[in-house]
Amino acid sequence: MPIRILPETIASQIAAGEVVDRPASVVKELLENAIDAGARQIEIEILQAGRRLIQVTDDGSGIPADEVGLAVCRHATSKLSSAEDLFNIRTLGFRGEALASIGSVARLTMITNTHESPVGAKLTVEGGESVNTATIAAAAGTRVSVEDLFFNLPARLKFLKSDTTENRHITGLVTRYALAYPHIRWSVTQDGKPIFQTTGSGGRFEILQALFGPTEASKLMPVNFEERNLKLEGYISSLALTRSNRRDITLFVNGRWVQDPMLTSAVIRAYNTMLMVGRYPVAVLFLNIPPELVDVNVHPAKAEVRFRDQDAVFSGVQRAIRRGLLAFTPIPDLNATRLWGRSLPETEGPGWQQNGLSVDGGQSEAAGGGEFGTGADSITTQPQPPLPGSHLPLLRLVGQVASTYLIAEGPDGLYLIDQHAAHERVLFDQLMAQFNAKSIPSQALLDPAVIELTPEKAGILERQLEALLSLGFEIEPFGPNTFAIRSVPIVVDRSDPRLAVEAVVTAFEEDETPLLAEVEARVAARVCKRMAVKAGQILSEAEQRNLLLNLESSQSPRTCPHGRPTMIHLSVNLLERQFGRQGAL
Repeated sequence: MPIRILPETIASQIAAGEVVDRPASVVKELLENAIDAGARQIEIEILQAGRRLIQVTDDGSGIPADEVGLAVCRHATSKLSSAEDLFNIRTLGFRGEALASIGSVARLTMITNTHESPVGAKLTVEGGESVNTATIAAAAGTRVSVEDLFFNLPARLKFLKSDTTENRHITGLVTRYALAYPHIRWSVTQDGKPIFQTTGSGGRFEILQALFGPTEASKLMPVNFEERNLKLEGYISSLALTRSNRRDITLFVNGRWVQDPMLTSAVIRAYNTMLMVGRYPVAVLFLNIPPELVDVNVHPAKAEVRFRDQDAVFSGVQRAIRRGLLAFTPIPDLNATRLWGRSLPETEGPGWQQNGLSVDGGQSEAAGGGEFGTGADSITTQPQPPLPGSHLPLLRLVGQVASTYLIAEGPDGLYLIDQHAAHERVLFDQLMAQFNAKSIPSQALLDPAVIELTPEKAGILERQLEALLSLGFEIEPFGPNTFAIRSVPIVVDRSDPRLAVEAVVTAFEEDETPLLAEVEARVAARVCKRMAVKAGQILSEAEQRNLLLNLESSQSPRTCPHGRPTMIHLSVNLLERQFGRQGAL
């Protein structure tokens, strides 16, 4: 095939793909332009997750009418004049590609005016071609409307996720930039519904509450560190607040949100030996460093940076966080109640139920409750092939070890049973049996449990309300990003229902594309995971026996709903070999 020069239209679309890959990318470029223009108020309106409309309005300096046409040309910028300026960048934008890239894959309309001019200008661009430029009466500032995103790239349009996911990306982006620029008054509306807004007072805590929720925001600790050319401020989580992934480690460098593996690693290393394996902290950090010591021109989307002295930055960030942890983390108060969930085992515990064990919903999940096996997607809803026999044999309880495992004797040897995983299986089987029979008994709450979520999580919960209703939960909106839980399935009625709902939201937040056919099973599995007894919780002898009896009746007793083993079988033959009764192994 002969070498040829690509048409300008295709070249522009290729370049646009490096900058604009989803609606949130458009929002990012437009709000960064607004910040560079000195805006004190930024309003963002979204329709159909950005597919139909993305509109960003600011009260910044605006663009002179005679320069509007240049603003949508590739590599046209007012922020650079020479190559040396690339190493002294003090603005968020500088490449001159944002508006050109957006205009090449959407229908773009821009209305702008400066504070000095009596009239403004209106520019329309469609698929990279300037359609119309006109003089118009307009207030000072700029309004950019992006309609029919990817209308000329249907293949790219098909790669977009669900509306809930795309909206979540947009809201997450804006809330993080609001943290970096709290003096700006932000407003986000999605499909006519106010999602997020700030007062522009300059305080970050109100924005932290919107991003993480009031409860989690209260567990964040301030960090303020300065050393030579490095200044670091922000918030880090206490040891009581962790995540199963790195998603909530947010890093800004000179006011720019970046995804930098080195900085992320420094944050995680600062928590070394303090967190359980597989758990990650929450952090919102703002790093300020002289512009000449950082290179931001390494990625078209400006999402990556390079430091002149990478080791100094790494060690500085790590020291700052470590000092903050040592300063704010108190010495734990060790007592029986906090270690085990209750002081002493009882013959008939307060949570005793006919159909299974009740749970203290306030207990934190310990090592026994992590994600293992095939992950959250793999919900064991069908009976698994038995190891031998179709069910567990009759088991004789021996006792409990480390407040985590049950020891039982069967006709073919010993069974070590993980109490958390086993109780997950028992609760899941009971809940799904009731669901399949369309007869889940619910218990109305005397006082509705009110749960307040972040805008991102509230959108996820709204989409799963029908699945939760089918499982016995009655939940209704109770204000902006707030929900009232009015009834719960009886199988979990002695636990805090807010923990179950939060677990459901987290499950669908981490997995954006669950199979529709297994939504109820996914929700039930997460609810049962949160409600099951935890590792480290002492069970009475009656509770241990009841757990064994329920596990024996399960069709899939050997794994929890997420695929993690519930038990280890030590056969009599293996024990005899270990003790040398049948020779060495």
